[in-house]
Amino acid sequence: MDLSPFILKAQCECLNENDEHPLTNALSTGGGFLQSDCDEQLIISITFNQAVKVHSLKVKGPMDKGPKTIKIFINQPRTLDFDMAESCSCVQELELSPGDLEGNPVNLRYVKFQNVNNIQLFIKDNISGNDVTQIDHVAIIGTPISTTNMGDFKRVAGKKGESH
Repeated sequence: MDLSPFILKAQCECLNENDEHPLTNALSTGGGFLQSDCDEQLIISITFNQAVKVHSLKVKGPMDKGPKTIKIFINQPRTLDFDMAESCSCVQELELSPGDLEGNPVNLRYVKFQNVNNIQLFIKDNISGNDVTQIDHVAIIGTPISTTNMGDFKRVAGKKGESH
């Protein structure tokens, strides 16, 4: 399923985004797009409201400005900067083809994405090598991990701290 309902939009950020074409455009299906500002590189940081398992990524973009190389990082304590994204080892690196930019799911190594709280996508370059990268829509496909909230349980009998 699409994990959009589990994304904390207030905690998502994008480095090097164009002010007139921000990340929120690419996370929703209501039109608009995300565009890079100074050069073709982007760092997209997406935070989930609970742990999820990520299966695949859907990226929609124009054939001439769509992303090509994407390095994927998970569960980073803070948003990476461009130097760290270049030098650190990622969980998986994708090379997108023009066919992938039509919104077809690109499968990830599912075993590596079993307990994801946040995901960061480093768009290294785009298909044509232009200075502007454009993403019409990005969707993360997977399943939520149903975690048990112990605070939801009600005491059935006895007093707090008492055992059998």
